[in-house]
Amino acid sequence: MLLAMLAVGCGDSRDDFIGPRVKDACDAAWPVCNRVAGCILGSESYAEGRFPGRGQFIVQIPEASTVKVSFYLEEVSAAGQETVVLFHEEGCRARTRQAADGRAVLDQMEEFGEFTREADVTGVGDHLIEFESDMQAKYVVKVDVTPLRVR
Repeated sequence: MLLAMLAVGCGDSRDDFIGPRVKDACDAAWPVCNRVAGCILGSESYAEGRFPGRGQFIVQIPEASTVKVSFYLEEVSAAGQETVVLFHEEGCRARTRQAADGRAVLDQMEEFGEFTREADVTGVGDHLIEFESDMQAKYVVKVDVTPLRVR
């Protein structure tokens, strides 16, 4: 199992995952849901960090859409117990929780080259996305938004 974990992140797939997106340092202070998020991510940006830990960012939604959060994992040394992504409606009036156990996260990463979670949001405006994991790894996170009308 350790060999499989070490193999995650090899090759040029990190560059393929990022594509033409630009790194956001997520060091700003954007108000959302009576909190502050460090960045607004969209189709042209990504962020990096390290697990274990938590993070958050804003996604701006112009119409009811599916929000897909994708992680590329590197230097994985422990799978952890659980990885959670919370998708908040605008104003944090409701939320959707998507979770996976540590082994499922690594299995998805090995099979598809990324770990993803998605949820439909209906409100227009700024949506807070939060994530947390107890795995030990570096991550790259990006978000894709697809209007529900084109599904």
